[in-house]
Amino acid sequence: MAEFVKLKPEELKALREINPLLMSYNVEFAEVTGGTFWKAYTPGQIAGTEPFHVEPSKDGIASMYKDLMQVYPPIDLYNEKLRKLTRDLGTAWMRVSGTWATKTYYDFDGEYADGTVPEGYLNVLTKAQWIGVLDFVKACGLKLKVSVANCPGLHSAQEPWPSHEAEKLFRFSKEYGVPIEAAEFANEPNMMEDTGFPQGYTAEDYRRDADLFASWLKENYPECLYVGPSSTGGDNVRFGKMGKEGGGVEQIARKTVGCDDLLGGTKVPVDVFSYHYYNGVSDRLASVMPAGHWDASEANSEEYLETAMNFCRTYLPFRDKYCPGGEIWVTESGDAGGGGDSWASTYLDVLRTLNELGGFAALTNGVIFHNTLAASDYGFLERIVFNPRPNYFAVLLWQRLMGQTVYDAAEPIREGAHVYVHSRKDGKPGKVYLIINNSDTETTTVELPGAATVYSLNGKGGDKRATVMTLNGRDLVLGENWELPDLSGEAVSGGKLDLAPMSCTFLVV
Repeated sequence: MAEFVKLKPEELKALREINPLLMSYNVEFAEVTGGTFWKAYTPGQIAGTEPFHVEPSKDGIASMYKDLMQVYPPIDLYNEKLRKLTRDLGTAWMRVSGTWATKTYYDFDGEYADGTVPEGYLNVLTKAQWIGVLDFVKACGLKLKVSVANCPGLHSAQEPWPSHEAEKLFRFSKEYGVPIEAAEFANEPNMMEDTGFPQGYTAEDYRRDADLFASWLKENYPECLYVGPSSTGGDNVRFGKMGKEGGGVEQIARKTVGCDDLLGGTKVPVDVFSYHYYNGVSDRLASVMPAGHWDASEANSEEYLETAMNFCRTYLPFRDKYCPGGEIWVTESGDAGGGGDSWASTYLDVLRTLNELGGFAALTNGVIFHNTLAASDYGFLERIVFNPRPNYFAVLLWQRLMGQTVYDAAEPIREGAHVYVHSRKDGKPGKVYLIINNSDTETTTVELPGAATVYSLNGKGGDKRATVMTLNGRDLVLGENWELPDLSGEAVSGGKLDLAPMSCTFLVV
């Protein structure tokens, strides 16, 4: 059924002021050091004409990595195209973390220059690689967040976590002039050994070590925010469709614990509460965890788009319990764990990305770290060549148009009308509406209060899985010397405006 929305901006009530760095992103530790990451989809898989299937193994997911992963070189953080496009997004938090961070040795003295890795670790980070991160952060005007090593190479489960490795990373960064401004103890700690912790590690061991890390951080780097627990799944949130059997991370992890297990009884409170959100698991992991996977035909459904909000609503009480009055940071966010679905690099994922930003800001204040800036299929930019994907231009428009004051849109969320309202980013009087028409077939009609500027996004040629997005009918592709395309809106005098099926539209009024 076609929807009708009448805009009444002068009647709307303000909800909150939000963090100006709401839209932020991750750079995986595996990118910085080089190493294995999720296997790239083929053009046919991205277009939806070719399946991605890996036969499940009775020996678990680790035995399947040879079919799920491939080796990549380190990311070139001095690449001028990458730096230019990152600066164009504006100031943001950059999180350098991921599962690999838990198992990376900081070889700042060149002890392992021969390419070997110390026992109990997975990767080696060189001083030159870390300087590359710090130079990138400085050149692009970013704020740096990390997690630290906590693996068998550092200590056993019975031994308390030692701070000497973390001290190398923090001290060098500060002396170099790019201090670490936020840190979590570990990435996805609720998966215990499967996130890289020592053998036999328990929730009690985690609480002991998290307090040791937090105490060390407060004593030596008090200006650094302590963020946690950065867990994934569990706590009654599920990957995949509601009502499906299974769908939790316990299907792929040997042992999982909940938020209360990680934070209950700890002595040092977090400054910021955090969790990870993914709608499900990607095509790569669909055969391993079928209950956690969504089909592309469901990616614009109400149930699918509501998943991010369900995660947020689940964790708001945990935030109130363990970090009352604090912000929530989604320290990893994306369409699907396992490198993103085959459509993550297409227009189809723009609806989810913009809906998450709008819905999260309507619920609470904090930061969302999109996974990733430039790795795998969910990256804003294509790996190595750094060509922008549709999501890049979508969040670029968000950054340029949506201000910090969030208003109650006074419209129920429904198919064809996901409506979010902010102040204008340019500081001028008025408001900015984001209206997502997620219907496959129906046009949504909007009655404007007067003159407006329209920015309407669609998949090129009406293709949901198009790798090129259009703005008011213009292709969004880079020009010479990586210049951004024309991002101007179209002025309309008022009246009624029809929003096409599967469109995302910003309206400045």
